[in-house]
Amino acid sequence: MEFYAAAGKIAIGSRLRAMAQTITTEATGIYALYDVGLSPKWFPVFFTLTIHPEKTITEIANEIGHSQPSVTKIIKEMTHAGLVKKNPKATDKRQHAVGLTTKGLDLAKQLQAQISAVDEALEEMIGRATHNLWEALAEWEYLLAQKSLLNRVREIKKRKDSLSVTIVPYKPEYESAFKSLNEAWIAAYFEMEEADYKALDHPEKNILARGGQILIALDHQEPVGVCALIKMDEAGDTYELAKMAVAPKAQGKNIGLLLGQACILEAKKLGARKIYLESNTVLKPAINLYTKLGFQKISGHPSPYKRCNIQMELNLV
Repeated sequence: MEFYAAAGKIAIGSRLRAMAQTITTEATGIYALYDVGLSPKWFPVFFTLTIHPEKTITEIANEIGHSQPSVTKIIKEMTHAGLVKKNPKATDKRQHAVGLTTKGLDLAKQLQAQISAVDEALEEMIGRATHNLWEALAEWEYLLAQKSLLNRVREIKKRKDSLSVTIVPYKPEYESAFKSLNEAWIAAYFEMEEADYKALDHPEKNILARGGQILIALDHQEPVGVCALIKMDEAGDTYELAKMAVAPKAQGKNIGLLLGQACILEAKKLGARKIYLESNTVLKPAINLYTKLGFQKISGHPSPYKRCNIQMELNLV
């Protein structure tokens, strides 16, 4: 157990597998003790068929949480052992239904004494333990169903990776990055349009000089993300969130989220009441990001872009 003490919680998979192997090995001994001719790996399928006289392989797989090929293999093994048979009376709809044979039903009765003894032994262990493992497993299954361990680690990685990212105001030295990052994503999905060239070729004249802002995301001082706030009316009530782009190599670091949050904060400082944006529903990650930032779908504004098929807005007041 020194390995688990040294590795800690990150070895949870290995530890659970080791415990499962120990219990499976002991289960084989318990079956032998009660002279029950059943393999431990058959038990979920066998037990299900003791409750339901007739089940299809798909239904069994869904009920016990196994794959269909796995259940099919177990059914074949149990059939060979004379415990399971196809239901000859099944309708066409249930032609793949299986049930226990007479031998299987007799084994189910024989199994009751063993089940009772195992249940009593487990209750004794639970009574002596500080934590109820059975209830803890149910809680963990629920938590993993809500959000997988992979997704939890992915979120932590994004959060830590984003610590190296800083958001800074536009400087002339970032002009080429502002243009190239936007050209790259537009070319990947659509084609450059007149409004793109107007904003990207002359950002200082067409965005900054008109009261807008451009923010740059730096990762270790390298520009890897850009976004603009374009003033839409003289009063400054509404700004457009536009020209957001993130370098492919920097994706996965929450840079889009950081840029969006920074733009919202900047718009509030400028006295904006709304932020408007245009996008395309083929850009699912972008739409999910805007929704996460609080934008809601609207319609009715004329657009200079052919690729625009969704408009969204965020109320700041």
